Amino acid sequence: MTHEIKLMTEKEKMLAGLIYSAVDEELLKELNEVKDIIHKYNSLLPSASQERFAILKGLLGHTADDEFNINQPFYCDYGKQISIGKRFFANFNLTILDEASVTIGDDCFIGPNVSIYTACHSTDPIERNTRQEWAEPVKIGDNVWIGGSVTILPGVTIGNNVTIGAGSVVTKCIPDNVVAAGNPCKIIKDISIKK
Repeated sequence: MTHEIKLMTEKEKMLAGLIYSAVDEELLKELNEVKDIIHKYNSLLPSASQERFAILKGLLGHTADDEFNINQPFYCDYGKQISIGKRFFANFNLTILDEASVTIGDDCFIGPNVSIYTACHSTDPIERNTRQEWAEPVKIGDNVWIGGSVTILPGVTIGNNVTIGAGSVVTKCIPDNVVAAGNPCKIIKDISIKK
């Protein structure tokens, strides 16, 4: 009995969290197509709200409702790996590198100049120069406020009811019901409701 072994495409490897080639022709084509869509979105007048909304609905992987807003400019790599919950708001200059999934819960507010990264690169320069990389998902819970100029690194989960202080670099997971800030981001206050 023979078994056919299906080789994974580079995109399938990327989405599975495996090492993949970042210079794969199909991935580069998709990245450029998304750049064109993003360019169109960012070039629209802010008052062209219906056209802006339609572009985002087509670009993002999942939107929980129609009550969301992402101020221009906005940048992402693929768009389809981004999922936003109800009543989402992002201020100017949100950048999401969504090589892996980026899942954002309900009632999340994101300040200006926030970056969310899923792409990972080797710290070994010889390996890095092969253009091989991998991606780790980011998850943000419900009722989260991300302050301005925050950077969220690959593989991070931020719990529910969290505030991340402006300028923080979030390198590790943050549990529910806290205020966290700094570089690296650390818990500075527990806001759990005591019963």
